[in-house]
Amino acid sequence: QVPLVESGGGLVQAGGSLRLSCAASGRTFSRYYAGWFRLAPGKEREFVAAISRSGGATYYADSVKGRFTISRDNVKNTVYLQMNSLKPEDTAVYYCASGQGSASRVTVGAYDYWGTGTQVTISS
Repeated sequence: QVPLVESGGGLVQAGGSLRLSCAASGRTFSRYYAGWFRLAPGKEREFVAAISRSGGATYYADSVKGRFTISRDNVKNTVYLQMNSLKPEDTAVYYCASGQGSASRVTVGAYDYWGTGTQVTISS
């Protein structure tokens, strides 16, 4: 298993920045691709960003492209989501996930392990 624990959420004003971290336990984290999803009230869980096992390939939702950056440090077993130019519509619970399958990285079904989420609230 690859238990995941998110941190770094909080309350910031629009235009501000936050960096989320996702710490994975286990020595085989580098064998998993990773992603971030978010869940806002009244909405379905939404893909935000994903990163390949090596970190050489990244994918973003159109709504965050140019503002968010996903990265990973396989020595520290950690995935990051740097969020800049935050907007009130970015308010959600953010979840880290990891997987090993061949499904599209933008789908919930591609991920086998999920963290419990961290709240991000952007005030206008």
